[in-house]
Amino acid sequence: MTISSALDKNENCFSTAAFSGSNPLATIAFDAEGIKAKLLNLEQPCHVVRIANQIGMIQIDPLQLGTVEPIMTVPSLPLQQLGDPSFLAWHGVKMAYAAGAMAGGIASEDLVIALGKAGILSSFGSGGLGRDRITAAIHRIQDALPQGPYAFNLLHSPNDAAMERSTVELYLKHHIRTVEASAFINLTPSLVYYRAAGLQLSPNQQIKIQNKIIAKLSRREVATQFLQPAPAQILKALVIQGLISEQQAQLAAQVPMADDITVEADSGGHTDNRPLVCLLPAILALRDEIQAQYSYRTPVRIGVAGGISTPPSALAALMMGAAYVVTGSVNQSCLEAAASPHTKRLLAEAEMHDVIMAPAADMFEMGVKLQVLKKGTLFPLRAQKLFDLYKTYDAIEDIPQAERHRLEQQIFQRPLDEVWQETQAYLAAHKPEKLAKAANNPKLKMALIFRWYLGLSSRWSKTGECDRTADYQIWCGPAMGAFNNWVKDTYLEAPDQRRVVDVALHIMRGAAFLYRVNALKLQGLNMPAHYGQYRPIPLE
Repeated sequence: MTISSALDKNENCFSTAAFSGSNPLATIAFDAEGIKAKLLNLEQPCHVVRIANQIGMIQIDPLQLGTVEPIMTVPSLPLQQLGDPSFLAWHGVKMAYAAGAMAGGIASEDLVIALGKAGILSSFGSGGLGRDRITAAIHRIQDALPQGPYAFNLLHSPNDAAMERSTVELYLKHHIRTVEASAFINLTPSLVYYRAAGLQLSPNQQIKIQNKIIAKLSRREVATQFLQPAPAQILKALVIQGLISEQQAQLAAQVPMADDITVEADSGGHTDNRPLVCLLPAILALRDEIQAQYSYRTPVRIGVAGGISTPPSALAALMMGAAYVVTGSVNQSCLEAAASPHTKRLLAEAEMHDVIMAPAADMFEMGVKLQVLKKGTLFPLRAQKLFDLYKTYDAIEDIPQAERHRLEQQIFQRPLDEVWQETQAYLAAHKPEKLAKAANNPKLKMALIFRWYLGLSSRWSKTGECDRTADYQIWCGPAMGAFNNWVKDTYLEAPDQRRVVDVALHIMRGAAFLYRVNALKLQGLNMPAHYGQYRPIPLE
């Protein structure tokens, strides 16, 4: 069955203008604009009908019209029907869509509040921020969204367990009920403490989970830990320490560590660069296997992140079984993100291939890398240079003088002795135990000096340090380029027009539209390609 391209020229077809008055036949659409408008009216079903040898579309029941022949139908598809409805109910949101955390407060209060007011979940990027800064964000977000929805990031700190515990204590103190747990390799006592401290029995003797965890991960072995209850030995230790009760430990042994798991494919920042089409089915199968073992009342939902920035990518993930989708890189280019205008312009110009892996500041010595933008910045090359020197030499003093001079002139733009003095001052105030270790460990001292550059480069990108534009560290995945290609020549092409709520609604609205187009194709309807293209226009 074909909707002919001739319809675009209004040749040999009925025009809606040919009908007058209240004649229901007047609502049949034959042209591209009319058909797309009906497919975008997601609250109503769409019926393909034949009349006078022409094919058109109508949204009232064709059986009420004796003069038309019904051919096929696609049902209504409100946005809340996409994904797992339990995600909406659990988090009190309107769509199975979330905006993930971006560290350093890039996923800002403005971003979280804007999305929250639209009934969309997002996570404040608390990674790398101090206690006072996080506290200020908590107060502002809770004042603006007293009933939510919102989440706060909990970034795993393998080299600073005390900071992780401090953040958890802060979240418990201020009744932060949802955290996005990121970069965890193993479950930590602090994370288990957060989970168990929010467990209690309801009056009808059902387990009530108050502290919700969304775990972001990309490996089966890590997913297994979050799909299972908390380890008994950690719970026992928390009881001995008086942090949780015996009853809470018993309840924690009956629920999974996470309510939701976000499977992170090829993304910005920390990533294993895994392909979504391989990773998601593997974690879904693992979830089903563990669910069969534990028979949780509500199975852990599996969502996706990494590569999600367009309607086709969101629809593909949902059709593969994702309970919800999470965006990241694209939000960094939006007005509400706490990134500098220059950074947002670079992001808005990025293509899919304009990304590269570079050494990470927080796990520098381990050789861990993260994905960043390479176009318009020298950070990736300079960061890799520092890591190569770290592997080659055992101390700053071992670096040849000519090489050291280039470091001071091109990368640090100051003497390394001065950098070490600044680093010492910071460590003395915040991490004196690490300073003490560095006093007798030249290799650690070198790593800390190199971390000065790696750490500040992301801050320069955020604040817009004018004389450091060549050193901006901008976390970014290929999804950014895909988004830019999609919105080219639309109002969202310009970064000063990008708002996180608009982006969210267009991605999900476009996904629903494409689902309906594909449903018609599966029933045998052929349409010109441009009938099935969703292009964002300003929202009313």
